[in-house]
Amino acid sequence: MKRDVIAEIQVHMPFHFLREKFLSTVLTERINPEVAINHRHLESYPREAFREVGRQLQEAGLRVTLHAPFLDLRPGAIDPKIRRVTADRIAEVLDLAGYFRPSSVVCHAAFDERYYLSGEEQWLHNSMETFQAFLLRAEELACPICIENVYETEPAMLRRLLDGVSSPFFRFCFDTGHFNVFSEAPVGSWIEVMSPYLGQLHIHDNQGIKDQHLPPGDGKFPFADLFAMLRKRRLKPIITLETHSIENFRKAVEQIDVFGWLPLYDEGVDPSAKQG
Repeated sequence: MKRDVIAEIQVHMPFHFLREKFLSTVLTERINPEVAINHRHLESYPREAFREVGRQLQEAGLRVTLHAPFLDLRPGAIDPKIRRVTADRIAEVLDLAGYFRPSSVVCHAAFDERYYLSGEEQWLHNSMETFQAFLLRAEELACPICIENVYETEPAMLRRLLDGVSSPFFRFCFDTGHFNVFSEAPVGSWIEVMSPYLGQLHIHDNQGIKDQHLPPGDGKFPFADLFAMLRKRRLKPIITLETHSIENFRKAVEQIDVFGWLPLYDEGVDPSAKQG
């Protein structure tokens, strides 16, 4: 595989796959993981399991990011009990984050205009309250929380959330696959609106119908256009491959630089710096 690509990216990997099957490969091949922790992991594994995996990753000098649970969770839920459950799950991951020393923790904002019809302002208020409660912990970890687009059809509500929280430890993760399926706004609008907060990319592709997690180039997402926009704005987000299979991961590593992503940026551009 292309070592220059591997050194620059994160690779999305559920915790159980990392611990039970791929840890030795990750350490040997020096793959920087995005460790996805879900509700099953939190309920099934003892704390020592996370501590030990984190220790080995740190001793190997690998860069780590985390992905928090998201299924059924809604940070801006109208029902306060749902918000509390959501906050508890995020808090559990942030409590484990010290073992991994992550460069970011990805969370889903979970805004769906169809679901929150006529409740957008309440969703925004509740979401701000939920995430503001974690800013002190994020600052202690020196690790921004990055909210990811999923069902959002355009970027305005997520931009309002980021503006409202207004913290260098609260940033945006642009997911290319989710954009391709759900967005009605063009990619240029997303980058223009969200570039002041862009901290991370989730890279995967699809045909625009369902979330297939294909390698870049096997679907319809305009990767060359995206990377050109980032280069023009001198943006340097964390780049995570989220291809969900060994075969697609290897193909993604071989294909991604076809779209002009490496090297994208001048040295010295701080990926956590807020760009204008």
